[in-house]
Amino acid sequence: MARIFGGNEDQVKTKRVVGTYGYMSPEYAMRGLFSEKSDVFSFGVILLEIVSGRRNTSICDEEQYSGLTGLAWKLWNNDNIMALVDPTIWDPCFQMDISKCIHVGLLCVQELARDRPNVSTVISMLKSEILDLPTPKQPAFMERQIVSNLELTQQGQIRFSNCNVTISTVSGR
Repeated sequence: MARIFGGNEDQVKTKRVVGTYGYMSPEYAMRGLFSEKSDVFSFGVILLEIVSGRRNTSICDEEQYSGLTGLAWKLWNNDNIMALVDPTIWDPCFQMDISKCIHVGLLCVQELARDRPNVSTVISMLKSEILDLPTPKQPAFMERQIVSNLELTQQGQIRFSNCNVTISTVSGR
């Protein structure tokens, strides 16, 4: 991607988006805007994959979270972030380092590019040169439900319309 940058540019708008979904920053996937912060987003996903031992794309929307970043965010908010850690790398003496990696990973996958740290700051965080890490905001591509538009039926199913309109899904043969 570096080849698309001019000598003094720090952000570029591409004509087509290439890459692997789940690793692309939202500004790149949606608008073709690529910058250093796009790389930071991808690095954050990879950092969470390393710590968890799971691929970002292997986690489904079963429990109201989208992918690995959604799972990490849910566990972070529930003060249960150590549940994300791959048991094969878990060691109590490394708990602080593992926790820091998850924290930095969540900072890297924040929805807005301006909220993500730059590469040099990420390196400083991981090397413990920056000790007071900011609180991460919600990651990109999280499933958002607007409560006012939802209605639970008596069977506990969610109805997305108050007009009893149905939605048909098409499936291949």
